[in-house]
Amino acid sequence: MGRTFFIFTLGFFLLSCESTTDFYLVGTSDQKAQISELFTLLDNSESETDRLIVLEQLSSAFLAAGHPDRMRVFLTTHVEQNPHDFFNAYYLLLVAKNHRDAGETEAAKMYFERLLFNYPDVTVRGVPVHFTALDELIPITRDPKRRLAYYIDILDRFETRIDVGYTQYAMARTYEELGRWEDSFVAYREFLRHPQTRIPGFPDAHAVIRDRIAFHDSTKDWTYESLDDLVAAIGNALWTQNPRRLLPLQAQENFFAMSWQQEETDFNARMNFDLSSFLIRSNVRFERNLTLNSNAREAYLRTWGWSHSVSIWYFYFRRVEYPADPEINGSWEWAGIYFGDFS
Repeated sequence: MGRTFFIFTLGFFLLSCESTTDFYLVGTSDQKAQISELFTLLDNSESETDRLIVLEQLSSAFLAAGHPDRMRVFLTTHVEQNPHDFFNAYYLLLVAKNHRDAGETEAAKMYFERLLFNYPDVTVRGVPVHFTALDELIPITRDPKRRLAYYIDILDRFETRIDVGYTQYAMARTYEELGRWEDSFVAYREFLRHPQTRIPGFPDAHAVIRDRIAFHDSTKDWTYESLDDLVAAIGNALWTQNPRRLLPLQAQENFFAMSWQQEETDFNARMNFDLSSFLIRSNVRFERNLTLNSNAREAYLRTWGWSHSVSIWYFYFRRVEYPADPEINGSWEWAGIYFGDFS
């Protein structure tokens, strides 16, 4: 910001000390000649569209001569002196992109916001300037409240130009930053309506979000504040071979039963099976203590004696991550079963 203000002020100071054309004549002799010719064309331009072409050429000439400062001063001065020019938003966009390419993120952000908030949109070569500004602002805006406003704006105005599913997912994450949990789940539901959307680095996004929503919509009455209490209740149900006590203790949403080699999101891991019939037919025993690889986030209880092709089952427990409800968040659930010993 300070450097931008300095360059802008310096430009006006120099312009006051020498002719406009002299200030902008930079580069080699050939480049200076080209710039001088372009200024002549600019003086003779009769329409805003004609000026647009010449101003673009002048901007490119300044950059080719190694003087981005001249390009920035030239365009911002034009905008200040011609406040009703139809293409002012586009000229500020060129300045913003130049700052962006130079790694001057805050200066770029300032100009993207300036054109978005203060100048009407204009379409150049088929692309609305406001769309480009919003698309550039979203990833560099740290304030989640303002970033959310940009997501809403781009979704309302340019839905056909964006991946709506990705935008809804990103909005949901931003709502979470703001602690607006119900709004985040509304956005997640919209995200699920776009199965073709891919989230970079998150290949199972749809399956995971579907599970989150299912948990959000559930009673959550199977969770326990204490892992010891949950394990004790399961141990009692196993010892007495009482399915009516055991079944309500398992997670009623997203419960899995699978081998160690499977992924939790594997469809076959969610196949329902009659746990009660196995319990009644089996002589199940279990370890007194949780396995050594249990930790503060997840735990395993080794059981054996099941009347199944694999007689050893590990009950898997994990902490619940659900910040939407502080009373549930951090509690424990019996989330699934792994068949067989550790591989």
